[in-house]
Amino acid sequence: MLEVFRRLDTGPRGLTEAQAEERLTRFGENTIPDARDPSWPRLFARSVRDPFTAVLLCLGLVSAAVFAWGTAAVILLLVGVSCVLRASGERRAARSTAGLRRLVATTVTVQRRVHDGTAPVTREIPVEELVPGDVVRLGPGDLIPADVRLLRSTGLTVHQAALTGESAPVEKSAIEDPEDDGVFQDPLLCFQGGSVASGSATAVVTATGGDTRFAAAHRRTGKPPATAFERSVQGVSWILIRFALLTPPLVLMANAALRGRGLETLPFAVAVAVGLTPEMLPVLVTACLARGAALLARTHGVIVRRLPALHDIGAMDILCVDKTGTLTQDHPVVHRALDAEGHDDPEVLRRAVTAAWWSLQLADLPAPDALDEALLAAADEDALMSYDGVMALPFDPARRLATVIVRTPGRLGTHTQITKGAVEAVLQRCALSDDERSRLRDLADTHAADGLRVLAVATTALPAGARPHERGLTFRGLVTLRDDLAPTATEALAALAARGVTVKVLTGDHPGTAVRACRDLGVPMAGVLTADRLDTLTDPELTELARRTTVFARCTPEHKTRITRALQAGGHTVGFLGDGVNDLPALRTADVGIAPRDAAGVSRENADLVLAEKDLTAIGHAVAAGRHAGGNIATYLRITLSSNLGNVIAMLSAGLLLPFLPMLPAQVLVQNLCFDAAQLAFAHDRPAPSALRRPSVLDPRALLRFIVGFGALNAVADLATFGVLAFALRGPGDDEALFHSGWFTENLLTQAVVMVLLSLGSIGSIGALGRRRRRPGPVTWSAAGLAGIGLILPASPLGAALGLSALPGVYYGLLAAVLALYGAGLLAARTRHERRSAVAQPEN
Repeated sequence: MLEVFRRLDTGPRGLTEAQAEERLTRFGENTIPDARDPSWPRLFARSVRDPFTAVLLCLGLVSAAVFAWGTAAVILLLVGVSCVLRASGERRAARSTAGLRRLVATTVTVQRRVHDGTAPVTREIPVEELVPGDVVRLGPGDLIPADVRLLRSTGLTVHQAALTGESAPVEKSAIEDPEDDGVFQDPLLCFQGGSVASGSATAVVTATGGDTRFAAAHRRTGKPPATAFERSVQGVSWILIRFALLTPPLVLMANAALRGRGLETLPFAVAVAVGLTPEMLPVLVTACLARGAALLARTHGVIVRRLPALHDIGAMDILCVDKTGTLTQDHPVVHRALDAEGHDDPEVLRRAVTAAWWSLQLADLPAPDALDEALLAAADEDALMSYDGVMALPFDPARRLATVIVRTPGRLGTHTQITKGAVEAVLQRCALSDDERSRLRDLADTHAADGLRVLAVATTALPAGARPHERGLTFRGLVTLRDDLAPTATEALAALAARGVTVKVLTGDHPGTAVRACRDLGVPMAGVLTADRLDTLTDPELTELARRTTVFARCTPEHKTRITRALQAGGHTVGFLGDGVNDLPALRTADVGIAPRDAAGVSRENADLVLAEKDLTAIGHAVAAGRHAGGNIATYLRITLSSNLGNVIAMLSAGLLLPFLPMLPAQVLVQNLCFDAAQLAFAHDRPAPSALRRPSVLDPRALLRFIVGFGALNAVADLATFGVLAFALRGPGDDEALFHSGWFTENLLTQAVVMVLLSLGSIGSIGALGRRRRRPGPVTWSAAGLAGIGLILPASPLGAALGLSALPGVYYGLLAAVLALYGAGLLAARTRHERRSAVAQPEN
């Protein structure tokens, strides 16, 4: 011990404030180095490594290699804009998240002195300010804030799963163990990343920040595995990247075979490949999620600790919760008072209240227990004042009874003894026949099976001065109590159900109590499963049964984790709301771990979302925000990719049919740049209410089907314009410039039409659009700007520099007809798609 103090230059009374400040400057903050917010240059470099950006850079280098400097310059401009926007958005998101994280910053209890000669003072400081040599105190649920050496401990056990993978807590003590089983098994040492399961301790900090073993393990393990959302985006991205890389050689080969063109087609092929690449996808995803997270924190006190979790909670279709503190409050309330025949009798409640009151007063208890508090809340003050207490025997867990003696009003020399407690304990002390005792026990069991807590009340008359006598009592009746419902639970559960989220109750309580709470709150009951039955099920059996079960009772932490995995195996996106150390395994297993701000430190730090209050209403708001963000991302992907695919198909077809390129490479890239800029509006759009009614799942297969179907429709509209330009507007010696201008305008206008029509609500609600959405949203304004560019640019000086020219007036009439037919076809295809999606919608 002394050797440790000498090495750390400290003592059992801790550091002085001056020493702590000097060491904080020398050792730095107690944070994992990789957890610090990255700088803007680092974020920019990370953006360059994005797959889409890397593909664009390769295409730019190819263009430069064949001296297509205009194409290369526009591609580099696209790369620069994309990287700047993404780096700036992630920087803002990182700053916002860091600020939000400070609202739930983990603190540690430290012992420090003002000066050398003063006594140590115990206070809480942020974990980041901890330094080697500090003396800290640890209690149940606390995170181990740094690597520490124990000085004193009482019944201490520590979870070390983050470091060793052990699921069971490890015993620690301040007593040295001569056996050497490895550093993590040393009972004297605890390490950052662990958490206190039970007991308490005082310890001295030996290492902080990057010097801890947890930091070393973190550097080895790297970043955490990708979430379902991230995997979906990556899956779609790599499919598109393969298409983008295959496009140039296919265009070159087709043009060489059919038109005898050589490498002069390469810049056009590169531009077409760029047009297929949604380079703004990382920017828009980051912007949507960061904006939703900031809005949630600002308006509802919900802190999103991991941005992709916002999409995951929008995709959530099952929420697992505990009963106490979530569906019900932490205290019971009186339900009914019954006589021996089961009829309502207020006198029984009056006697139970009297017993509770005088137990509290005469036994000098610091506070009433939960049941007595419920009785006193239902008390009539006049009734309490009518009795005068004499003696009390407080509740004893061994006897399971509480007894008081009070003066009987109007009867001098006679006292009344009131005994209340567990039904079985009271019945054993009453003068009853076996049949009567059995009948009363069945009556109590009936109410207990209905989810109520039951107290029995009995009395007897005693002469003044007599001691309590708990035999031969007269049974007076029963008091039933129910859990007080959370005030916002009913409304919140109804809102979650309306949004397609099924609530499952995972509790350690009696199944009847949980069932009653669900019934009182209007939760549809689909089945009850207790832990003993669960232990007999195989994993496939549990997966099937869990889908049809609402209440899981008598659950241990292992049961909660297994149930969560079973629901995930059934294809569900699962959220878990927990606040205790015992909820930690399930919080880590769930797709979205949720904890309230006052949860145990280790649970809060491992949660994806942190709530200001343990309130289901806040989860409803988070689901809505997640679906808004997910809806915007999905709409962006559907519109961008289908439009891009349609343009590519049409351009390749026209390139093979025309004696010249349908558009110059620079024109393709400028068109793509305009569309990319317009698409940023999706990050600020508000999806239609229909997007809130079902989970926002990003299904790559469904997305690809949509892209192919609507992309083909877009290609048909482009080829119809090709027909108009080729046959109706043939001009003397100006076919090529006219064709380029007409198709440039048509492409931007069709993309504007797609943005508006595919971002609206369901087809059935479009007729009510004027009443529901009087003012245009960001997407509508952006689409209008895109259409304006398409109409104005060809006739402008910039258009002339790009090889475009003014179009004759008759073209616009013909184009309006093409766009009208395209819009009608688009709405018809969308109606068919929505009907199919509604039929294929899976049940929870």
